Amino acid sequence: MLITDIRLLAGLNPTGAIRLRGHEMNTLHTLADCWLRVDTQKGVIAGFGPMSALDGSTEPTVSARGGMVIPAFCDSHTHIIYSGSRDGEFLDKINGLSYEEIARRGGGILNSCDRLHNTSEQQLFEQSMERVSEVMAKGTGCIEIKSGYGLTTADELKMLRVAARIAEAVPATVRATFLGAHAVGRAFAGRQQEYVDMLCDDMLPAVAAEGLARFVDVFCDEGFFTPEQTDQILSEAARFGMRPKIHANELAVSGGVQVGVKHGALSVDHLERITEHEISLLASSDTAATMLPGASFFLGMPYAPALKAIDSGAIVALASDYNPGSSPSGDMRMVWALACSQMKLNPDVALNAMTINGAYAMDCSQDGFGSIAEGAPANFIITAPVPSLAFIPYAYTTPWIERVCLAGKFI
Repeated sequence: MLITDIRLLAGLNPTGAIRLRGHEMNTLHTLADCWLRVDTQKGVIAGFGPMSALDGSTEPTVSARGGMVIPAFCDSHTHIIYSGSRDGEFLDKINGLSYEEIARRGGGILNSCDRLHNTSEQQLFEQSMERVSEVMAKGTGCIEIKSGYGLTTADELKMLRVAARIAEAVPATVRATFLGAHAVGRAFAGRQQEYVDMLCDDMLPAVAAEGLARFVDVFCDEGFFTPEQTDQILSEAARFGMRPKIHANELAVSGGVQVGVKHGALSVDHLERITEHEISLLASSDTAATMLPGASFFLGMPYAPALKAIDSGAIVALASDYNPGSSPSGDMRMVWALACSQMKLNPDVALNAMTINGAYAMDCSQDGFGSIAEGAPANFIITAPVPSLAFIPYAYTTPWIERVCLAGKFI
């Protein structure tokens, strides 16, 4: 398949980089007035070049009509598998209750756990597939999916089995993360360390035995899990080959960044409250700083200091945090708009954070995801004819996606 009449092809990767660090993120490699060839059998990009150098071709041709082509988004932090919604808590927030107050009243994560426990695996799969189909249509081609609304061995396995079924059913690439340490299950109320011990002794071996998760995550934050408990869980998970991805510093300066970097975490996520020392620590490591502006928007929290982290040399990624409580949207177009309007990122920088660095934050970039390159997966978005790349996050409610191609096929 040949795509012609592309006004701008963005997200090229001429050096074969697997992530962009610091001010490397300022450069978005592009090619103007060009074509792109797709090997639809292999699902990869077969080549690209200027329209002026295009020879006659008899292959099926699609005109981009002067639109742009950008890599599909790589959303490296979601909780997209859940049952029902928490719109009642949305009203609680409107009426002035904080995230922490709602959790203390039995809402929040434990509310989602109760709903999930009473939902069959098939029902959970069907509900989650609706959300996954929606985010693919909005341009997401790689998606990380966490468990964490089970908090019992059986329900955590149920969630991860649903993630595996989703991976088989969709053209998007799915990476699964075991987040049994999302909160303390109701059966262990007041016995947090016993829950951590059970997670290490029972949950982790069960997840590993079925090969259901590539990553392990811990909510290392005030009121949740301590750095010492996080260290215990990550040490045990390493025995099963699970690499860490940490929730850190959403509610307080928690020590999660330090324990994540110590264990070689692929990413530490949230970072709405972070010190200069922690930024420097991330900048000197290969751990991505994944920031979640959708949660800041929905909860009215501070936005993570992306510009400071980039100026310090960190690997910054952006993700949706799609979940029913604090970020009920997986629309990466909105993430792009918030990154520019609220975090003050240049649109080019933000796109790099949502594509190649997002892919890095879920261990996909070494396979070419998040970039436009020959031999890379053919995951990309064709835009409507827009005046500039900056127009996309600027006109943030304007429909601008014409077509989405995943694994070499239009969805």
